Amino acid sequence: MTASHVTTWDLDPAHSIVEFAVEHLGIALVRGHFTKFRATVTLDEDAPSGSAIEATIEATSVDTRDEQRDTHIRSGEFFDAERFPDITFRSSKVTRDGAKYRVIGDFTIRGTTREIALDVKDQGRGKDPWGGQRIGFRATTKVDRRQWGLVWNVELQEGGSLLANDVAILVEGELVGEARRLDA
Repeated sequence: MTASHVTTWDLDPAHSIVEFAVEHLGIALVRGHFTKFRATVTLDEDAPSGSAIEATIEATSVDTRDEQRDTHIRSGEFFDAERFPDITFRSSKVTRDGAKYRVIGDFTIRGTTREIALDVKDQGRGKDPWGGQRIGFRATTKVDRRQWGLVWNVELQEGGSLLANDVAILVEGELVGEARRLDA
């Protein structure tokens, strides 16, 4: 049996953000974020394929800086947050190339699960002033919202749609944990 360096980390919500952006009227991006989310990362430094990520976002915590729009996004025309309060991600495959990772996993919105790929960059690591270990990261992807039943839109008289189908997702975060060695 060989020893593997496996550590467990939790997302620090005070130093992290989960954002999205979608094109509006074909001329500008509307951005939003979620205020309530959590994630746990099991990181195998020696064999990234042994790593795993589980994340949950509370759909009701969407914030686009416009309460009327946020209420609409929480409604049955988008997240249907009353029936489906959580948006989840569970990794199925992790690969590493230097400081960059490719994370494949199941992304669930409104009870519909589709596979997505996240491009993740290790932003660095170190000790915090309280003796904890930290890892900074940036994860990005782009998804077609229609794959999760988010099809509401308005066709414009001039052509095109009120909202684009592609949604960019960005997670900037800090993971906090106590590094510990486990035997594999």
